[in-house]
Amino acid sequence: MAETPPARAEQPEDGDERSIVLGWLAFHRDALRSKCDALTPQQLVDRSADPSHLSLLGLVRHMAEMEHAYGSWPLEEDPDFQWVWGEYENDAEDDIDCTAADVDISFSTWIDERSKTDAAVARWPDLAAVSPNNKRSIRWNLAKLVGEYARHNGHADIIRERIDDQTGE
Repeated sequence: MAETPPARAEQPEDGDERSIVLGWLAFHRDALRSKCDALTPQQLVDRSADPSHLSLLGLVRHMAEMEHAYGSWPLEEDPDFQWVWGEYENDAEDDIDCTAADVDISFSTWIDERSKTDAAVARWPDLAAVSPNNKRSIRWNLAKLVGEYARHNGHADIIRERIDDQTGE
């Protein structure tokens, strides 16, 4: 019996700024997750097209970095920034470059970074407040994060279609 996919966040209705921004964030997080549903570890690391290293799992790992860079870290007390997957020296793409052996750690890290973002945002009721770390508003950081998801979900659409012809949001 096929597993029923988890319910997805719908596009947010009109409303106040916070509910709209957080609604779009939930929508785009779920869109990326759905592009990865029901795939094998090997399919998750299948690259989009040579010479690109881009894969669905690479996008999940990249979005863990973006959750950290624009979600949790700007709102933390610790001003010392560290990337999630590495230092990216010599043009390394430690988030994008991955293997099937990285599936479990990649998804658990992404979920963990999402939770940290959610907890951090909940502590800041005013989206106009300025981050103590990157000196940008909470609004700016969330808009940047939603934009990262939106852009990379377009890549995820193409990659998933190449894997098994699945299309749609």
